[in-house]
Amino acid sequence: MFTDTHCHLTDDYCSDKNLDAVIARARDSGVGRLICATADANDISSAIKIAETHDNVFVTTGIHPEYAGINPQEYLTDTVLNHPRVVGIGEIGLDYHERDDNRDAQIKLFTAQLEIARSTGLPVAIHTRDADDDTAAILTGIHGVMHCFTSGWKLACTMLDRGFYFSASGILTFKNATDVRETFAKIPTNRIVIETDAPFCAPVPYRGKTCEPFMVMETARCLAEIKHLQMNELETILEQNTLNLYPKIKQ
Repeated sequence: MFTDTHCHLTDDYCSDKNLDAVIARARDSGVGRLICATADANDISSAIKIAETHDNVFVTTGIHPEYAGINPQEYLTDTVLNHPRVVGIGEIGLDYHERDDNRDAQIKLFTAQLEIARSTGLPVAIHTRDADDDTAAILTGIHGVMHCFTSGWKLACTMLDRGFYFSASGILTFKNATDVRETFAKIPTNRIVIETDAPFCAPVPYRGKTCEPFMVMETARCLAEIKHLQMNELETILEQNTLNLYPKIKQ
C-alpha cells in the first residue's frame, strides 16, 4: 500500500459528489491511505469530517502563510489536535514567492503554529518557497516533513541533520526538474515520503490536469528509478517512513 501523504480533499475537485470517486480511484491504483492537509483554517472541520467518514483518510491541520494575520489558536484547538484522525500540523511555513511584503506576519503565524506543535508533540508539514534562510532559522526543536520539497541540497542537509523527512511530489517527474531529482537521489531513502499535493502539481503524464491522489503512483515510479529500487521495495520503505513520520496513524 502506498500513502499520499499530502493532498487537499476539501478543494472543489473533491466536492461531495466526487469525493468517494476520488478516494476509490486512489485505492484501486494502490494508494490505500490519504493524508488530507489543510491550508485554509475554515477547511479544518471539513477535513476532519472526511476522515471520520473514510477509514483510510487522516488529517494534518494547519494554516498556510497566505492567511498570515489570523490567530491560529482560534482554530487549532485542543479538540482538533487531540482528534484521533489528526496526525500532524500542516501545512504551515513561509512563502515569499507569492508575497514578501508581509514577512513579519507570515513569521508570526508560522512560529505560533510551531509552538502549538511543540506543545502537542505532533509533527509538522512545512511549506517553504523562496524562504529557505528564514525557514531554516526558525525550524528548530521540532520534527516533521518538508512538504513538496523543491529547495536545494543546502536546506536538505540542514533539515536532514534535524531529523526531518522530505516529501516528493509530482514535480519530481517534470522534465525541467533535474535539480529536484538530483537532490532526492542524495536524500537517504529512509527519510523520504511521497505526495500529490492534489489538486496541484499533477505528475507526468497528467501534467496540466487536475491532480488526484491516484497520481502519486507516477511519483513513486520516478522515485523508484532514482533510487534503483523495485516498486515493491519502495512501497515497503515508504510505508515504514510514513508511520515513523506520523506515528499517530498506528494508534
